[in-house]
Amino acid sequence: MTQHTPPSYVVGVDYGTLSGRAVVVRVSDGAELGSAVHDYTHAVLTDTLPDGTPLGPDWALQVPADYVDVLRIAVPAALRAAQVDPSQVIGIGTDFTACTMVPTLADGTPLSEVDRFVSSPHAYVKLWKHHAAQPQADRINALAAKRKEPWLPRYGGLISSEWEFAKGLQVLEEDPEVYAAIERWVEAADWIVWQLTGDYVRNACTAGYKGIRQDDAYPSRDFLGELNADFADFVEAKLDQPIGQLGEAAGRLCARAAEWTGLPEGIAVAVGNVDAHVTSAAAQALDPGQMVAVMGTSTCHMMNADRVEVVPGMCGVVDGGIVAGLYGYEAGQSGVGDIFAYVVPPGYTHEQLTDLARGQKPGQHGLLALDWHNGNRSVLVDAELSGLMVGETLATKPEDRYRAVIEATAFGTRVIVETFEAAGLAVEEFVAAGGLVKNPLVMQIYADVLKRPLSVIGSDQGPALGSAIHAAAAAGAYPDVRAAAAAMGRKEAAVWHPDAAASEVYDELFAEYVRLHDYFGRGENKVMKT
Repeated sequence: MTQHTPPSYVVGVDYGTLSGRAVVVRVSDGAELGSAVHDYTHAVLTDTLPDGTPLGPDWALQVPADYVDVLRIAVPAALRAAQVDPSQVIGIGTDFTACTMVPTLADGTPLSEVDRFVSSPHAYVKLWKHHAAQPQADRINALAAKRKEPWLPRYGGLISSEWEFAKGLQVLEEDPEVYAAIERWVEAADWIVWQLTGDYVRNACTAGYKGIRQDDAYPSRDFLGELNADFADFVEAKLDQPIGQLGEAAGRLCARAAEWTGLPEGIAVAVGNVDAHVTSAAAQALDPGQMVAVMGTSTCHMMNADRVEVVPGMCGVVDGGIVAGLYGYEAGQSGVGDIFAYVVPPGYTHEQLTDLARGQKPGQHGLLALDWHNGNRSVLVDAELSGLMVGETLATKPEDRYRAVIEATAFGTRVIVETFEAAGLAVEEFVAAGGLVKNPLVMQIYADVLKRPLSVIGSDQGPALGSAIHAAAAAGAYPDVRAAAAAMGRKEAAVWHPDAAASEVYDELFAEYVRLHDYFGRGENKVMKT
């Protein structure tokens, strides 16, 4: 009589900007059997704290209890939807927006949950798109360039206001009392794993990309002290922690988290990861030269290589930052879907404007935009830049603006691709992932602007599937992430092809885009900042 081994499953949880999504995935083939979404109760705090305390410009905060609610609500709902017996789940993996920072006590308690800090903005989670630390980022960049810090070229010559050190320095300089109370300055990607396991393990991905950790070291005490004397011990006092490699187990599911999720206590919990980086595994795009663009409210561009090259304006190159054994490169655009939504006027929908804009030929609307409505992440790395629309007349229609901003974000991506290739890193395949792959107009415009075929991830839940793949590796179901991705990931090759006539027009428009990009973005005219 033949014995059949029952199937095993993993759960992937993707923490986005406004919600968290849980997906139940079969280990043998990556089949997604059930999912559930939980919208954060407090969404993004941009104007006031929950108690009405006002916030300044460029602030973006969150409430950490909302993240735990995803474990309590979305994970059990996904298990019910999948009709899977929780006892057959062998691991859970998570990914998060980055750089999203949680200030905590030594036991992981968020400072925003400490009574005396309930009305202190700096005690709350600083979401990735909190840009109010730009002055601190400017000082970090100026001092690093002056001192010729060896880590600076690994970040394309510029550190972002979105990252760990700029945000930490802002807390110190604007609220020393909160800063003094911070015992751990934690990436949300690691905080949620801490809640799942009871142990704090720092993941290699965010430590490298967002925490300026290169060659096993952070910026020196001497460098930090020159920024601000009270910042000198930032690394050892608040930041440093054992590093976990991607695809490893950070620990085992603790009793409290098992009760939240309905999953078996003791199953593997994968080391934390970033939403964009984890998607490369889901898209089966882990080899050198495969660029994955995770296209949603913003876009992250991920690619592996077997060597380190200096790419101007990249967000970082990290050994093992995407997959073990290769250097992972990151670039990105801090506004894409957000900009599309911004230009949708009352009474219109994305679908209506897409249909209207699809009927236009390239260049027909007479507009050219700069896609800096949320600053520029790559290649200029300046959160204070602002958006621009050139060519408007009294005859300009909503669909004209809509198409123009889609084209502008495609031009921004082309700047990134060409910058990588100029640095000697050929982009051999462009793989699109994220919510915007469902919009055929966006995909065709990107193919036409980039003048290359676009492959598409074969899943609507790329990050959550990627997290599930890492969970399978962490649980020992596969020898490593690469093997798990080969079995569980999926991709459709060369789905969208460029139209030669459209590409010719876009070449002309791109030349004008680059002229505006450099004029307003590289210091000749600072009106877009001031």
